[in-house]
Amino acid sequence: MTAPLRPALSACPACNAVPAATATAAGAVADARILLSVPGVHCAACISTVERDLNRMPGVRSARLNLTLKRLSVAAAPEIDSDAVIARLAALGYEAHELDPGTLSMTETDRQGRDLLMRLGVAGFAMMNIMLLSVAVWSGAQDATRDMFHLISAAIAIPTIAFSGQPFFRNAFAALKARRLGMDVPISLAILLATSISLYETFNSGAHAYFDAAVMLTFFLLAGRYLDYRTRAVARSAAQELAALEVPRAVRLRDGAEETVPVAEIAVGDLVRVRPGGRMPVDGVVTAGTSEVDRALLTGETLPVFAGPDTIVSAGEVNLTGPLTLRVTAAGRDTSLHRMADLVATAESARTRYTSLADRAARAYAPVVHILALVSFTGWMWWTGGDVRLAINIAAAVLIITCPCALGLAVPAVVTAASGRLFRAGLLIKDGTALERLAQVDTVVFDKTGTLTLGTPELTNLGDHAPDTLAAAAALAGASSHPLALALAQATAAAGIEPAVVDALAEVPGYGVEGRLNGAPVRLGRAAWVGADAAETTATYLAIGGVTHVFRFADRLRPGAEQVVADLHRQGKSVWLISGDVPGAVADLAARLNIKDWQADALPQDKVAKVQTLASAGHHVLMVGDGLNDTAALRAAHVSISPASALDAARVASDMVLLGRDIAPIAGALQIAAQSTRRIKENFTISIVYNIVAVPIALLGFCTPLWAALAMSASSITVSLNALRLK
Repeated sequence: MTAPLRPALSACPACNAVPAATATAAGAVADARILLSVPGVHCAACISTVERDLNRMPGVRSARLNLTLKRLSVAAAPEIDSDAVIARLAALGYEAHELDPGTLSMTETDRQGRDLLMRLGVAGFAMMNIMLLSVAVWSGAQDATRDMFHLISAAIAIPTIAFSGQPFFRNAFAALKARRLGMDVPISLAILLATSISLYETFNSGAHAYFDAAVMLTFFLLAGRYLDYRTRAVARSAAQELAALEVPRAVRLRDGAEETVPVAEIAVGDLVRVRPGGRMPVDGVVTAGTSEVDRALLTGETLPVFAGPDTIVSAGEVNLTGPLTLRVTAAGRDTSLHRMADLVATAESARTRYTSLADRAARAYAPVVHILALVSFTGWMWWTGGDVRLAINIAAAVLIITCPCALGLAVPAVVTAASGRLFRAGLLIKDGTALERLAQVDTVVFDKTGTLTLGTPELTNLGDHAPDTLAAAAALAGASSHPLALALAQATAAAGIEPAVVDALAEVPGYGVEGRLNGAPVRLGRAAWVGADAAETTATYLAIGGVTHVFRFADRLRPGAEQVVADLHRQGKSVWLISGDVPGAVADLAARLNIKDWQADALPQDKVAKVQTLASAGHHVLMVGDGLNDTAALRAAHVSISPASALDAARVASDMVLLGRDIAPIAGALQIAAQSTRRIKENFTISIVYNIVAVPIALLGFCTPLWAALAMSASSITVSLNALRLK
């Protein structure tokens, strides 16, 4: 008998440790790492529930949920796949989608925001301490006492400026290296000049030092930079999120045997099996099996569609009821999902061409600041016959007083105030320029399902049927998970209908439910399957005793849908309804909401084309949508809004998110946006008037760097107070 292999004992500890470490490392490498998007988590209790449950799951090593990104990272044994974890989450009541770690960057953290906030805090703390010392100097401290206070101020200010001023110094250095003048060049010059003059005055026992001015300047500029960052921080690449929704693995059939392989290894012509509940990993044609496919993600169709042999399916669609075998027609970058991601990426690059009012003003303002400082320095050098100390003092005062602090706060202060007001109304702004663009909107394009409607069918003709018919329909509907069957079952239950006793209930994938009632066959499902004539509206059909019955449905309106359309008409906006749903359903909704312009059967590229056509005709389009099929149109529009219930990719693509179920606040947001634009223009006017009054005073030498810093702070506070009028 062969003895089991054991590691040989050695006197050398390393020799004993290395094989063990290697084995441990090998075990770690063999673990599966699963990354899931869990959009339904929203609080600390969700984190606790999900992590505690998954950590109890056999085979799971660890589970960590990131609430901000709504992503779950699971380390598990190799036999645990994503489907098992998704099923476990579904049992907890959380919907989850697998993400591809290779596609999705894992470095999306709030590092930049934390960095700015930390530098802002340091500058604020140092500013308060230096101001306390300055008060002592202003109160009459003289000679050695004054010099000591100046030295203490220098000891606080210099490390503070070296740390907190880095964002400006880095940008200024990069701008000068590229031989251009940015806004950070005069800012850095002003801070460094004020510090240098103060050091010179301190070591020469001068009466004035301006450490307080330098630190105050740094603090206000960082405040403006942080406010601006906060308005833009949540904007991420929708194209990346869209690509991350692709299924990373697929089940390939080789000689009748199944093998799970990365999608990158799938080639055109391969056979792929997709089980119920799975998303199509490739574009293909069904060769075997029948089922129903949910295409709402790509086309916006409300109801699942039948899929059988020769049916064409696309990557991203969800297989609902039966297993399907596909022959691959497109994989990888050639799939419809990837083409849609490319559409979004193209639209994203077009969006970045928009330049905000602040950027345009800054571009014109930067050269003026340098010219004024240079003019003051050379002018005073000539006038005083070479007094460098005085000339630098005045040039520093000019640089500080013309500092674009108020200009930098003009937009972020308004956006922050408007964001708070809109947040209370149920809208979250994601992009700093969204308000300016929203104020220009004259045309609003709505998607249908999930936007103006809730995507929930509602039975409309319950009263047309006899109790016996309803009882049979209730029994059959209760045996199916099809959306129409669920709506029928709910309606009959709400009406107090007792389901009939139906034997041999069975769901036929792609067709409906059948059984036997009092020994006779009964069927509920598609018109052709039960032998009925198809209606023009959304309906399901019941065959009982040789007679067929039609149950009609309408999509339930989202709260506030009628009000938002009416308000937009009152504001003189043009309203469009563009949907991938069938013409009957779209026409019915347009009539209910009094929308004259509508388009049905619209594919994602059709929505983009319509938005671009309206834009090329001179209109500024607001797109409101929630689905994957709306993502490219959301990016192509002048400005876009999606509901919080939308898919991650649609929310990322949009400029604003509607937080509640009520859609009515959208009309009010257009009015708030117009008010915000007025406030931004008023702030620019305040900045211009301030410069017209203050700059000549500084140029004529009537202003020290400290007074320049105080005047600059006053202008910044005025701009902030004007912005607060929006609240």
